[in-house]
Amino acid sequence: MALNFQPNLNKFTRLFTAKVLSSLLTIIAITSVATATYLYYRIGQIDAFNQAISSGKTPQTDQQSFEAKFSTAYWLAQNERYKEAALLFNKALNNASPKQKAAIQYNIGNIFFRRGLAIAGTNYTVKDEAEYLLMQAKTAYMASIRLDNTNWGARHNLDRLMTMLPENPTPGVGESDSPGLIMGNIPVGLP
Repeated sequence: MALNFQPNLNKFTRLFTAKVLSSLLTIIAITSVATATYLYYRIGQIDAFNQAISSGKTPQTDQQSFEAKFSTAYWLAQNERYKEAALLFNKALNNASPKQKAAIQYNIGNIFFRRGLAIAGTNYTVKDEAEYLLMQAKTAYMASIRLDNTNWGARHNLDRLMTMLPENPTPGVGESDSPGLIMGNIPVGLP
């Protein structure tokens, strides 16, 4: 009993003729060239994006991306334009991942921390405003740590901030909004 593999081989050779193989390889080559051209163009766009962001200009491409919003807000914060930076950071929160939200909260905390330090260092009459800004920074750092527990920058800044805040915060500022602290004319210990 002899096995005959000839019929199966004929189907295979008819399927992959020289004409079919050359057509298939031509399609693969055209697809590869098109993909390489697109990637080369995209790398140029990314390079132009990075150069625009590093110089503080508005990028020509990807203007609505998270990276564009974050980079612009970061640049504004570095140039002490804190209100505009905070607004852009808050806009970027809408479509951000938890890790991106943690980075945004960290940077918002830095904005409040810098503003609080700048106010506290110039005049002692603005103690309440500086304390409010530092409490806002504390809230932002804690939100950042909740979103990304591995954010050591936020942990470090929160630790430094906690050493600066008074142990008994001013009533009406931050977390000390309990009515017992505000109503000081009621004697303590009486029913």
